[in-house]
Amino acid sequence: MIPVASLPLLALLLIPHLAAAQAQQQQQMPSFSANDKPWSPTERNRTLVSRNRDFAAGFVPSPSPSTPGNYRFAVWVVTSNSTTNNNAIVWYAHNKTNYNASEADGASALAVDAAGVLSWTTAGNKTIWSPVANPSTNTAVLQLNDTGSLVYGPVGSPLWSSFAEPTDTLMAGQAIPGGGNGTTLQSANGRYRLTSSTTLQFGHLMYANMSSAPTQSLVNLTADGTLVLSGGKLIASDQGSTKRLRRLKLDDDGNLRLYSLRSRTRQWRVVWQLVQELCTIRGTCADGRICVPVGADGISCVCPPGYRNTTQNGPCEPKKNYSRKGDDDKFFRMDFVSFSGGAPTAASDPGPLMTKLTPKNLAKCESICRGNASCVAFGYKFGGDRTCLQYTRLADGYWSPATEASTFLLVASSDNDRNPFTGMTDMIETVCPVRLALPVPPKQRATTIRNVAIITALFAVELLAGVLSFWAFLRKYSQYREMARTLGLEYLPAGGPRRFSYAELKAATKDFSGVVGRGGYGTVYRGELPDRRAVAVKQLNSVGGGEAEFWAEVTIIARMHHLNLVRMWGFCADREQRMLVYEYVPNGSLDKYLFANPNAGAGGDGGEPAAEAPPADPLLDLHTRYRIALGVARAIAYLHEECLEWVLHCDIKPENILLEDDFCPKVSDFGLSKLTSKRDKVTMSRIRGTRGYMAPEWVIHREPITAKADVYSFGMVLLEIVSGRRNYGFRQESVGSEDWYFPKWAYEKVYVEQRIDDIIDPRIAASYDDAVSVATVERMVKTAMWCLQDRAEMRPSMGKVAKMLEGSVEITEPVKPTIFCVQDE
Repeated sequence: MIPVASLPLLALLLIPHLAAAQAQQQQQMPSFSANDKPWSPTERNRTLVSRNRDFAAGFVPSPSPSTPGNYRFAVWVVTSNSTTNNNAIVWYAHNKTNYNASEADGASALAVDAAGVLSWTTAGNKTIWSPVANPSTNTAVLQLNDTGSLVYGPVGSPLWSSFAEPTDTLMAGQAIPGGGNGTTLQSANGRYRLTSSTTLQFGHLMYANMSSAPTQSLVNLTADGTLVLSGGKLIASDQGSTKRLRRLKLDDDGNLRLYSLRSRTRQWRVVWQLVQELCTIRGTCADGRICVPVGADGISCVCPPGYRNTTQNGPCEPKKNYSRKGDDDKFFRMDFVSFSGGAPTAASDPGPLMTKLTPKNLAKCESICRGNASCVAFGYKFGGDRTCLQYTRLADGYWSPATEASTFLLVASSDNDRNPFTGMTDMIETVCPVRLALPVPPKQRATTIRNVAIITALFAVELLAGVLSFWAFLRKYSQYREMARTLGLEYLPAGGPRRFSYAELKAATKDFSGVVGRGGYGTVYRGELPDRRAVAVKQLNSVGGGEAEFWAEVTIIARMHHLNLVRMWGFCADREQRMLVYEYVPNGSLDKYLFANPNAGAGGDGGEPAAEAPPADPLLDLHTRYRIALGVARAIAYLHEECLEWVLHCDIKPENILLEDDFCPKVSDFGLSKLTSKRDKVTMSRIRGTRGYMAPEWVIHREPITAKADVYSFGMVLLEIVSGRRNYGFRQESVGSEDWYFPKWAYEKVYVEQRIDDIIDPRIAASYDDAVSVATVERMVKTAMWCLQDRAEMRPSMGKVAKMLEGSVEITEPVKPTIFCVQDE
């Protein structure tokens, strides 16, 4: 037993050994030079770190399953202290002509010789990688900068940088080199490339441009999240913050994505991606397979009817053989399915594998395919342009309603596979079944003639009723069939909005107990689906029109996919019940964060599909408010100018602007005015509008209602975002003074008194004194003044409003808004 008095002395003796063991366990180096011992790949805990500790470099295991036991020398972003497996690799040592060549086993070593040459060699002294062949100095060192760039050379004068030789990732501030072959980025699996900084390619086939102008090229990524092009710029969803690490990566699925690192959770989040429909990327699925979207970010590769798997995720081949003579085969129709035809993958491949023709009709297109011995399928568009596609190979197949075409696949006639790729081709059930029955025979009467007369009369009446009922059914059915064809309901996508039953939504909302909002359109309940997904269920008060009209409008709203619009998952049309199922936005509406007393002066709907937000915390800074305003402008511009159906929101206000956990805005209640009858829309200014946000034309009945009414409402919301004041409450506080009209007061403060400080929310006034913030406030106020013009033709479109907020167009001096307000009735 050790005496108690000896314990402090024993602890002092053990401290140096413990420190040495900890240093040996995790050795972090600020630089690597000839003075350091050779670096073996087996020394996994030996790393080169940047001064800000955000980046590290060292050896990591090879990701290829074909080379187990091999290593790569890589640079990664430090997101956890456990292992490098959880960290994002942004660069790795590679041969300029082969991205997968620079890796070796644990017997290799990285060292700097006496002449200053940095090289990674095998046990047999074969060079695997060396950035500088002749540095001409023995003072060269390998360092890792705070930007993530690995440099080699004398301190302050690097001879080589990893930024000049990117792999699959670009960091902020990293310029894109031209390259001899035009390749700037290549995915880790080697299948996809970003060529000449303009186009993404699979092999040598292009499938996406950086912008609508093919001559524009990608220049770099700025620290605030802006992708700079040679002729413009693309802005990510978290643009504006310079305190986040961002990386632009060409992922293994062929999509170019911008990742942003959250400082609190240290988790990466996608804030921009080039290709929105993942299935349109070439090479996503093997030959013969059809790519089908699964949720928002997933896909599934399935074999078409009549085909089977050869290997897991491999090509599909026909289940049964056929002679192509027409007596043992048939064409199987698949709606919304298209193939690229597998255009030649190399210069040596024979001829085009997809031919585009313009025959007279569908029968002629089918006849052409039967006459070609190599044709395995044909596609046809029913839009009137008579487009006919002849396929000799099934490659790059995908399902999407945007294809507007059907593919007819040649299969054996005995094949009876179920077809999952169909539109609404079955008959719509619109009338309840009619039960025909004869009455109970009467009791036996005295004479047979009387009995026969009564039975015959009853039978005649019942037969007549049956004929009339059947005629009414046929008349109703023909009306709904013509309506369905007119509205395109027979082609309702199989992957479109889900139709929930009333019982399902009742169970999801716990018998409609969790009320999170009430308004003019209905009541909103919080619910949870069986897959644990939180939803907001809006129970509509009344919907004009019939079943077919409701389905058509729901389909239109469901097709509106935008980052700043609340997503609709499905609907309920069960008897008299009409409900819409939205995604659940947990942070609540903008008014709860914008105003000190959010209930003061509020009016209108207020039935947004969201939960209650925290009382008044956190406080929105200027950059967050700018991002919210820009996102709302883009969403409304999408509704006005980019949708297939023109949608007027009619009720833009802070209560209908919801915020995600990162304060990304989402506009709600869009398109609900389309679900009301035409008679309701005439009086919408009295019923649906919100006092303080309505344009003058709503109350001046001789003026037509156009999209400029939403522009006026957005201008009022924009002033509220800057000032943090409710325009209606502002007028109450200023009754009796000349500043009672909110836009007039803001105009005079900015352009007459030139005291822009008075219009800023006093809670954030102390944090916007830099030049960039002042310019942002001026741009927001100028834009609001133009939106609040009393004449509709003087207001800009929402597309131009979004560009004015972005700063991509010059804003002239606005005209002073004319006083306008809606008095209480």
